[in-house]
Amino acid sequence: MDLPVNLPEKLYLLAYDPQRGRLTHTNNLDLVLRAAALTELLRRGLIRDDGRHPAAVGGTADGLDPLSAALLEQISQGRRRSWKSWIGRQRMSARVVRDGLAAAGRIRVEEHRVLGLFPVARVTLPEPRVRKALTESITSALSGPLSRVDPADAALVALVDAARLGSVLTWRQRREFRTRIDKLAPAAGPVPRALRRAINAQSADGGAG
Repeated sequence: MDLPVNLPEKLYLLAYDPQRGRLTHTNNLDLVLRAAALTELLRRGLIRDDGRHPAAVGGTADGLDPLSAALLEQISQGRRRSWKSWIGRQRMSARVVRDGLAAAGRIRVEEHRVLGLFPVARVTLPEPRVRKALTESITSALSGPLSRVDPADAALVALVDAARLGSVLTWRQRREFRTRIDKLAPAAGPVPRALRRAINAQSADGGAG
């Protein structure tokens, strides 16, 4: 069983709740996945934090998922924007990641229409063990020796915490492991904080509407 190596793909699979048989946090999923893509680029050394802005430092998109590759191109060619701005700037990120996972056979997507009118995509996991392995890597990062935690797993924990993915970590677990999570968070750089701000801003805009 091989696991996805890119953070957006991992976050998408973790957002799937096997007990409910559906994706969760769909209102914020675009934001979460773009934050994951920024973190992926950051940990690979393809971008850096340049005065509270991500800046491309060269390198190729080899091995990147479609969303991370597209975001790297945008950062390389676009004007300077804050981390929060890049997280919230564009939608459809979840669909890009979903289609990439479907093409790789990691998920199945069934299109149907509600009441014969509204198109809806139903996502299922053909291999539930993949998601289980991802949750086990988070458990290990929270409980095992800190020196042995893979930086990618540390970043994954930080993103799950910032996104408040209750299907992975309940609020009680996030409170219980707060000290450990804070020690793992630097692996994701400035992204978790920017993700929280983007989620809060989107919630505020929704409430105002």
